[in-house]
Amino acid sequence: MAPDYLVIVESPAKAKTIEKYLGKKYKVKASVGHVRDLPRSQTGIDVENNYEPKYITIRGKGPVLQELKSAAKKAKKIFLASDPDREGEAIAWHLAHSLGIDEDSECRVVFNEITKDAVKEAFKHPRAINRDRVDAQQARRILDRLVGYNISPILWKKVKKGLSAGRVQSVALRLIIDRENEIRNFKPEEYWSITGLFGKGKKEFTAAFHGDGKKKIKLPDRQAVDAILAKLDGSDFEVAELEKKERKRNPAPPFTTSSLQQEAARKLNFRARKTMMLAQQLYEGINVGKEGSVGLITYMRTDSTRISDTAKKEAGDFILSEYGQEYMAPGERASKQKNAQDAHEAIRPTSVLRTPASLKAVLSNDQMKLYRLIWERFIASRMAPAVLDTVTADLRQGDVVFRATGSQVKFQGFMKVYVEGEDDKEDVKQKMLPPLEKGDIVKSLKIDPKQHFTQPPPRYSEARLVKTMEELGIGRPSTYAPTLDTIQKRGYVSLDAKRFIPTELGEIVHSLVSEFFPEIIDVEFTAEMEKDLDSIEDGKNEWVNVIDSFYKDFEKRLKVAEKEMEKVVIKDEPAGEDCEKCGSPMVIKMGRYGKFMACSNFPDCRNTKPILKKIGVTCPKCKKGEVVERKSKTKRIFYSCDQYPECDFISWDKPVSRPCPKCSAMLVEKKLKKGKQIQCSECDYKEQPQQ
Repeated sequence: MAPDYLVIVESPAKAKTIEKYLGKKYKVKASVGHVRDLPRSQTGIDVENNYEPKYITIRGKGPVLQELKSAAKKAKKIFLASDPDREGEAIAWHLAHSLGIDEDSECRVVFNEITKDAVKEAFKHPRAINRDRVDAQQARRILDRLVGYNISPILWKKVKKGLSAGRVQSVALRLIIDRENEIRNFKPEEYWSITGLFGKGKKEFTAAFHGDGKKKIKLPDRQAVDAILAKLDGSDFEVAELEKKERKRNPAPPFTTSSLQQEAARKLNFRARKTMMLAQQLYEGINVGKEGSVGLITYMRTDSTRISDTAKKEAGDFILSEYGQEYMAPGERASKQKNAQDAHEAIRPTSVLRTPASLKAVLSNDQMKLYRLIWERFIASRMAPAVLDTVTADLRQGDVVFRATGSQVKFQGFMKVYVEGEDDKEDVKQKMLPPLEKGDIVKSLKIDPKQHFTQPPPRYSEARLVKTMEELGIGRPSTYAPTLDTIQKRGYVSLDAKRFIPTELGEIVHSLVSEFFPEIIDVEFTAEMEKDLDSIEDGKNEWVNVIDSFYKDFEKRLKVAEKEMEKVVIKDEPAGEDCEKCGSPMVIKMGRYGKFMACSNFPDCRNTKPILKKIGVTCPKCKKGEVVERKSKTKRIFYSCDQYPECDFISWDKPVSRPCPKCSAMLVEKKLKKGKQIQCSECDYKEQPQQ
């Protein structure tokens, strides 16, 4: 007997999880994403007819659509349960058109989490397709198509084939290039510090020169330092001022898409794309044993930190039973983010009772890492503040004052579970000071002046770039990962030590786009466009008006660019060696996976080879070749002999040029959480870790 109801979702994993909850009367099938889209071979927008989009069935989706149509004919009612964001609403709308479903009928079902209760409750409240949300998504798609499909061909003609210029990616590239220019133009300034080592009883502590007791004094050069040192006579210091404070530290809110990508980069070393892939798996459902397949986290594309009352209560009960009353949050915290659409909850576990430890047997290593991060962050967000005792002591000798600061955790609060990571610096644990009172005398053990120079701003990491894009209102949760992926695949940027560096190609493309299409790389213009898209979703603006106000000026700029943009010739960099096949010089090329060597006699000679980085170590196996650094398909660094395949030496750890003093085997450099350690690859020999 055919099921009464057909439910259509995007992914097979999600379909499997939901079908289990709904029972025999429901059949759940997957559309595997969009079934209709704009054609790839043309712009697909009729600019003369109110920007009417020309949608076609996506190549390869014919059989899927036919299967859905066949199932739809047998069903009494069809429900469209794609994701609860704009993209999901658009997928539902396209399905409704393809299957002949009335979009004004109660055919749309949405839920923020894939659990039995949430899914069953959602099916009690079906609604019509939200056309405003569809229009907002359609406007974004049309805008991006008009920009990409009109600027890209010009770049192909003037620079090289395969280039693109997207609405959001162009701004992301601009941020990276602007930062690089800041670094290039940076002029370091000299400054000095004076650190003192002091003693109170048997305990030693450090303090830094602060000033003269009335004001803080800067030390710009050696002359200023010598003037301070001349005032010191080697005698003891007096504790002139002492301030003790109790400071509260609140937990970070639960994750949004942006903060999840940032924290996973800091703490787990995950790229944005990997984080979103794993989060999708956790959301759609994991087989956890007796319960079967269940969604472990709420929807992972959100800019809200809001939490449902049910989730708050469950978290509160868990904290009370596991940690006690004193660890409970004293009151409600503000959760609304600036510029947040607040359409969904924050990213949280669907049940805090599914602890990371209880899921150890069913999650992969990477899934477990991300789930633990989400679970701990959510639990901590519902806990009491940490309480720290801080001490500031001013040590005086004459009119020279050194300042010592220290703190200790008086009450762990949320820090018992989780502490937020930080960008561009290590988590610094404040030093403890010995017991001090005003009027105490402390011994001056050592005075150490040091010269420093100001440093340029750091290059963007993925986490920092995502955070900056969010703060500036560029893009939306679903766009961060694909945007970063695109600018790397196009060869506009490269990653060095996990930091973005613009390539020559990236700078050329940016220069041309900024000259002929300045609004495309304008941060404020792009952020304002995001607000316009939001206004369409809110029913306050018509999508055609938003497109039209952009395209009128854009079309004029296209004509100017076609006529006036000069052709750019990118010269290949010589590789410094000749092709072993035809004798022509080898040149360095940029591919989607980075730089490589290719024969300059292309296309007559198609010889290519990787650029190998030698580390100055003779191969320990063949004793002839040199050890070189390579990258695996997953971009993990490993080391092998440059005589491969004749020599098959390989090591995940970096070999060291000297042998083990104990057994003469190969020494390797092991990475630790903080620093590295030299150890033997065969015996138990180890050297002191290096920071």
